[in-house]
Amino acid sequence: MTTSATRRAFLKTSAGAASVATLASLDVARYAHAQGSGYIRLGMIGCGGRCTGAAEQALNTGQDVRLVAMCDIFEERARACLDRLQKVKKDQVAVDADRVFTGLDGYRHVIDSSDAVVIACASKFHPYYAKAAIEAGKHVFVEKPHGIDAAGLRVMAEACALAKTKKLSLMSGLQWRHNPAVEETVKRIHDGAIGEIVSIEENFLRAPYQLVKRKDGQSELLYHFYNWYHFCWLSGDDVIQSLVHNVDTATWAMNGVTPIRCHGVGGRSASFGEVYGDMFDHHAVVYHYASGARMYANCRTQNKCYGEYSSLVFGTKGRANLFAGTIEGETKWKYAGKGGNPYQIEHDRLFDAIRTGKPVNSGDYMTQSTHIAVMGQVACYTGQPVTWDEVAKSDFSFGPRPADVRLDMEPPTKPGPDGNYPLPVPGVTRLL
Repeated sequence: MTTSATRRAFLKTSAGAASVATLASLDVARYAHAQGSGYIRLGMIGCGGRCTGAAEQALNTGQDVRLVAMCDIFEERARACLDRLQKVKKDQVAVDADRVFTGLDGYRHVIDSSDAVVIACASKFHPYYAKAAIEAGKHVFVEKPHGIDAAGLRVMAEACALAKTKKLSLMSGLQWRHNPAVEETVKRIHDGAIGEIVSIEENFLRAPYQLVKRKDGQSELLYHFYNWYHFCWLSGDDVIQSLVHNVDTATWAMNGVTPIRCHGVGGRSASFGEVYGDMFDHHAVVYHYASGARMYANCRTQNKCYGEYSSLVFGTKGRANLFAGTIEGETKWKYAGKGGNPYQIEHDRLFDAIRTGKPVNSGDYMTQSTHIAVMGQVACYTGQPVTWDEVAKSDFSFGPRPADVRLDMEPPTKPGPDGNYPLPVPGVTRLL
């Protein structure tokens, strides 16, 4: 939690921040249930690039949205985020200095201050923060992934169910669900344009996420948080962190049918040094469906290599390229309708739901797709086949559990003498 000294220091550097005294007195329940007039108070849990973008997109939905609170483990990142948003959305940023929180419990104060929250921080915490917000009666936008292990998946499923019971909106950051071309392509697949699906190919091949160098005097744990994409205990690794997008579009095309098992390969062959943490730099997963169909899903994070981001669905009558919005075979078609930024559209839909009192809930697919991604990651780490039911029945967790994380603790992994962190060893590592 932000200390008084920290707040005073922040006040000195944020003298121009607008007061939210009037906003803070507004009735939370009225906005949480989307009725009435006035402002929708927005809070940010996380102040990195993705959460900053999500907050800006939320503000873009209307002048009735006001950013009133934010938190991050690192004060300097929160300050930079606030400065940026004040420049681009000055009239809608009403964050007083005592509504900028730091530390691991900052999320609770943001939830208390807000009617709706955007959550985009170290992925380990996504389901737990989402559930806390729903329990408090707040609407939620939460970035993918929606859990990095079986324990987190269970918490997110509970959050989704509770949101339905409380008639609150809970929106997933799996943004392809809001891309007009992909929406229409999937609809045509469901209508039979390519016949019965026999195979799917998914590719997410790119350079690594941002690599953060260690600062002088920085603790090992804080280095992990600065560079969290590259530590599996915080991100879950790349099948869960990135390939989940592709897994989700594949599951959408399959009309919600899930694989019964998978096997995978993975490792590190080109990315060495502490900046790469303990992540694999390549994965390939084969998912098996009861129908006999298979999904071949690949991701790679290596520099100076071929890149591709694609979702290709093959059927008995043709094939579809989801991200390109095309179908070939017996039916030849290309999307020619209205475009749009899916990152913006998802927020437009969320805040329209909040205003109209007609909640949206992504629970039908957000936990399902993340479950499939967790299956694939476990298969790559262990070298063993993994079934849907094994993950569903497991209490597997990338420890420590979120409630046990402290900023003064020793991290679960440290680099060796060569500067590299220990990696999972397929055939040796056991998780389930």
